[in-house]
Amino acid sequence: MSQVITALRHHAHSNPYRMAIQDGRVTLCYGELLTEVERLANRLEEIAPRLVAILADNSSSWALADLAAHKAGIPFIPLPIFFSSEQLAHIIRTAGVDYVITDQPDRIFAALQEKSPSIETFHDTLKVVRLTASIGTRLPPGTQKITFTSGTTGEPKGVCLGREEMGTVAESLRLASEACSDDRHLCLLPLATLLENIGGVYTPLMAGATICLPRLADVGMTGSSSLKIERMLFAMNQWKASSAILVPQMLQALVAAGKAGVPMPKILRYLAVGGAPVAETLLRDATKLGLPVYEGYGLSECASVVAVNRPKENRVGSVGMPLPHVRIAFAEDGEILIRHDLWKGYLGTSPKPLAEDYIATGDLGYQDEDGYLYLTGRKKNIFITSFGRNVAPEWVERELVARPPIAQAAVFGEARPFNSAVIVSYPSATPDEVSIAIADANKRLPDYARIHAWIPAKESFSSSNGMATPNGRLRRSTILGAHSEQINALYQQ
Repeated sequence: MSQVITALRHHAHSNPYRMAIQDGRVTLCYGELLTEVERLANRLEEIAPRLVAILADNSSSWALADLAAHKAGIPFIPLPIFFSSEQLAHIIRTAGVDYVITDQPDRIFAALQEKSPSIETFHDTLKVVRLTASIGTRLPPGTQKITFTSGTTGEPKGVCLGREEMGTVAESLRLASEACSDDRHLCLLPLATLLENIGGVYTPLMAGATICLPRLADVGMTGSSSLKIERMLFAMNQWKASSAILVPQMLQALVAAGKAGVPMPKILRYLAVGGAPVAETLLRDATKLGLPVYEGYGLSECASVVAVNRPKENRVGSVGMPLPHVRIAFAEDGEILIRHDLWKGYLGTSPKPLAEDYIATGDLGYQDEDGYLYLTGRKKNIFITSFGRNVAPEWVERELVARPPIAQAAVFGEARPFNSAVIVSYPSATPDEVSIAIADANKRLPDYARIHAWIPAKESFSSSNGMATPNGRLRRSTILGAHSEQINALYQQ
């Protein structure tokens, strides 16, 4: 039995009139939520799909569809709304999706280049579209959800997760974040993002809290990586949010607004940040502004979160202590290894290795004597300068983006005598201000890691231009390719 559905039933019976979900149009208390989930689960069971996908904006209906599939035990694929038509078609055909729940059926028709024989209303603005499904790839036994990692390109890789595993992580997050029934969690990230799906829906449900699900545009999110910070701040106050989840770029924009004198939300209790490395100075600046920020770290294969800082156990600079069910080890080169009994395998590949094996995360790090986990960089990103020095670019980039004139930075130096950077600055910043910020960052770095030259980026690093993943991780080869001529010129000079 699903821990999430068990918790939902408990709260529906013990406190049926407590507010469960709000999205600005639909409001459901826990008793109503359980009734709707059971009704929609029965409908899905009558349809008897092989696999259901969802492509839709954030709403209470999205959460209802997810929970209904969860209760019915029907495999469910959240489709990121920022995926291209080619990516959507690849997922649908490879997985063998026969039904798509969506508020944008035209995108499905365009991606598949076919018309659907059947479109019906599913819930509120969501339609259910019946497709002529391909046979599809065999799913690992026990698969409940297939999530596609944001770092993928034309052919995304699907991570298969089970109900029990996702429930375990949701409960661990409830304990770690001290979530309670008085909380109001505001979903700022797309629900197709596994972290928001589990941390922003399942975890509040485990606690009997209220989930606030306005449209993404209403919280300032447009596309995959565009943010209107004034709208996000307005939403935090309007919805009286006590908790939310951010990626680093969102936190950076929030801190910049605070430094500019914009009042920060006062009701926030727990502001989680993850998805990409966060500069320690940015976290300290956030704390000075009164923001209760807690950095964490995770993998899709581990049902989103591996480690996170907590209200009573917070060490800035670390990503917190591992969740209770997680076991961590380290390879000889410092690569973080995680026991992977929290996933079923990848879509379309052979079964996962034995449970006693570990996932090689590709991340480098260490644990201190108290058990806090620290990240030092990506194994594949480390470069060696022409003087034989190893540099983890993420380390340098964290220092650069902690300075207000710098919005994004990509550091390079493989086989070069010094390091260079491609800089995305804020619109109001001048080149001199960027240079001063770089010099200030260099003071915190050893000589071999310092930036000696830089160029302005042609455009911001985003998933739309292929230079970043939706959660902010840089696609370095793409950035390098787009700026190779200017970078080479730095060294010729």
